[in-house]
Amino acid sequence: MAERTAVGGGRPIEAQAGFSRAIRVDGASAHIFVCGNASTNPDGSIYGAGDAYAQAAHILDLMRGYLEQVGASMADVVRTRMYVVDLASHHEEVIRAHGEVFGDIRPTSTLLGIESLMHPDMLVEMDADAIV
Repeated sequence: MAERTAVGGGRPIEAQAGFSRAIRVDGASAHIFVCGNASTNPDGSIYGAGDAYAQAAHILDLMRGYLEQVGASMADVVRTRMYVVDLASHHEEVIRAHGEVFGDIRPTSTLLGIESLMHPDMLVEMDADAIV
């Protein structure tokens, strides 16, 4: 595993949402990009329609599986991006789900409010970058 040095800004949201302001990775051998992850079931239906927390948690579970398939883990994630429809209404649930997974890992992270996603029942989409 690559050596990580994480830097925080000392703000409470960093611990709550589980993220760092900057990360340096030394000794890395592979970069992994996981993107376009929305809360869908294998048949294409929406998992957790109307529930931002359920969607975010499901997406994080999907991402974990994708990372494992390429020989990585959530501990290797150095950056996440979260795209949230109606951010003012749903940011707390998405932050909670992210913090439950990344509370000790603390990747860098960006939370963006967006107008819509591909399906009207989708509230959250996430990307992640990992280095192993």
